Amino acid sequence: MERAHSRSGSLSAPAQPPVPALATYDAAIVAVCQIAALFDDISWSAQTPCPEWRAFELAGHLRCVADDFNEYLDEAPVSRYARLMATGAHPDTLGRKLARQNAAELAALADGTPAEHIAAFAASARKYAHRVSAVWDLPHHQYRDTVVTVGGMTGAACAEWHLHAWDLARALGADYRPADAAAVLAGWRAGMPHLPVPSASLGARAVRHYDPWHAVLAVSGRLTAGAADAGALRSPLAVWPARLRRRRRD
Repeated sequence: MERAHSRSGSLSAPAQPPVPALATYDAAIVAVCQIAALFDDISWSAQTPCPEWRAFELAGHLRCVADDFNEYLDEAPVSRYARLMATGAHPDTLGRKLARQNAAELAALADGTPAEHIAAFAASARKYAHRVSAVWDLPHHQYRDTVVTVGGMTGAACAEWHLHAWDLARALGADYRPADAAAVLAGWRAGMPHLPVPSASLGARAVRHYDPWHAVLAVSGRLTAGAADAGALRSPLAVWPARLRRRRRD
C-alpha cells in the first residue's frame, strides 16, 4: 500500500478501532462459511435476493470481491477502485460500473465448486483482516469531499460479508441477522459515503424502534416496503444454524 495522502477532504464517519471492528468482520466470515455449509447440490442452484445471482454464483462473487479488497489495499490510494470513486460520479453510475466489473470477474473465475469458492473467500478475507491494522488510519480512497480510510473500507467489507450471509440464508428460505448490527451499520457509514444512510431511512420507518440492520438492508437495496409490511424480515433465526440443520434432517 502506498502511503501517499490523497487530496484534502473531510473524513467519512469515523471507523471503529481495529479490535472491535475486526471482531464483527470475522463474525461475518464465520457466518458465510456456516450458512454455506448448509447447502447441497440442489440448493446451490437456488435464487438469491441478488437477481443476477443464484447461490453458487454468489459463492464465486464472494471469492472475487475478497480478492478485489486485497488488490485495492495493495494499490491504495491509487487503486482502480480509488480512481473510480475519485470521479465523484452519481451512485447509480458507480453501481452500474461495479456491477459490470463483478460480472466480468465472475465470468473469468476459474472453475470450482461452491465450497471451494467459499473456502477461497474465507482465506482471502482473513488475509485482508491481518493486513489492515497497521495501516488503519491511512487514506484508502476519496469520494467527492470525503476521505475513506483503510479502517473505513474494512467497515464496508464487513457490511458486504454480512449482507451476503443474509443473501445466502434467504436463498435457503431462512433469515440472518448479525450479532452486532450497530457495528455493521457503523462500518457501512465509514466505508460507503457514496451510499449514505438517510436519517429517515426505510430501516427506521419499517420498525417501531430504529433497527440498524434493517437500515443496512434498506440502503443496500435489500429491504423494500413490501417486504417489511409482509413481515418477511421480522423473525430472524436467532440460532439459525441449529434450526436450519434440523430442517434439512426433516
